[in-house]
Amino acid sequence: MKNIIVTGTSRGIGYELALQFANAGHRVLAISRKTPKALIENPNITCLSVDLSDENDLQKVTDFLAVTWNKADAIVHNAGALAFKPFAETSISDFEKIYKINVFAVAALTQIALPYMEKGSHVVTISSMGGIQGSVKFAGLSAYSSSKGAVITLSELLAEEYRERGIAFNVLALGSVQTEMLAEAFPGYEAPLSAVEMADYIFNFTLTGNKVYNGKVLQVALTTP
Repeated sequence: MKNIIVTGTSRGIGYELALQFANAGHRVLAISRKTPKALIENPNITCLSVDLSDENDLQKVTDFLAVTWNKADAIVHNAGALAFKPFAETSISDFEKIYKINVFAVAALTQIALPYMEKGSHVVTISSMGGIQGSVKFAGLSAYSSSKGAVITLSELLAEEYRERGIAFNVLALGSVQTEMLAEAFPGYEAPLSAVEMADYIFNFTLTGNKVYNGKVLQVALTTP
């Protein structure tokens, strides 16, 4: 049994991933603003309603780890925010909102969890093919895609900084997955993979990927992106 933190669990990949870990016998700390009934009712899942863009709200995670778990074996930084609009219409406030969730929350939550992580722990950050250098880019995603590029560099740096402690940091740059967020951004588009299928891949990678990878960015996509 491992203690696994998953963010963005109210729907989509994060929701399915939390259930997969719990149903496999692991203990899950599910972090999202909304807490689905199915997660609340699962005995292996603890749900925390946290606004990741609010640094003060993250104190709930600090308190939980200190009092209840005292150890975290893995983090899956899955939560994400997206703004789909032309660059000229994307305000600095829009950039700040996206970066607070997609970048700053990843850094803050990692800082909170690191004192409770031991050799063999794994930090997995979910990025996007839109954040990969040289990949096809979609117009209208300047804030989102640039933030996904930022967490790639952050993960690479942390992998080096925590190498001697034996804590692995890896990134999964996902292609299109049929989630609610994708449907909201691109109405009518049908992705080749479902949230359940992608959650299954992330489930296995979180538990075993750190045995062969550290500081790596894996492109998980059937297309580019």
